[in-house]
Amino acid sequence: MAYQFSQESEKRFQRLIPQFPSKRSLILPCLFLLQADKGFVDTEGMQYIADRIGEPVSLAQVHGVATFYTMYNKKPVGKFHIQVCANISCYLAGSDSITEHVCSKLGIGKGETTKDKKYTVDEVQCLGACGFGPVAQINDKYYENLTPESIEKILSELEKEG
Repeated sequence: MAYQFSQESEKRFQRLIPQFPSKRSLILPCLFLLQADKGFVDTEGMQYIADRIGEPVSLAQVHGVATFYTMYNKKPVGKFHIQVCANISCYLAGSDSITEHVCSKLGIGKGETTKDKKYTVDEVQCLGACGFGPVAQINDKYYENLTPESIEKILSELEKEG
């Protein structure tokens, strides 16, 4: 069966339509609806969004938006999606050691998910907190001024959450 919005996402989509006079403006919130439903955005879902929004929006335009922003997962991710900023400010502040520490602790490499599907670690370019690096985003929460010790504590807290 082809993808379609969940009932909740369909209700939200219907509420969004009048809020965005330009149909192209619906792409971003629709990608969030897709990600909320599936956990990631895929070609099938992007085609559905293009079809639902209709002209003048094409699959290529939806794909362009989805691949431009790091906030959209292009593949399934673990329960805890750990994104470490690797841009120059964070890198100079030691983000590479944070990524290495997390990957070592979890037994996976960058871009991988643990076998139990609990954690995914990715390096991303710029989380927009350059003065507070190294920075990581775990799901929807930011963690700033990270050290190997502070990320260790964060991982321990995540483990307790299950």
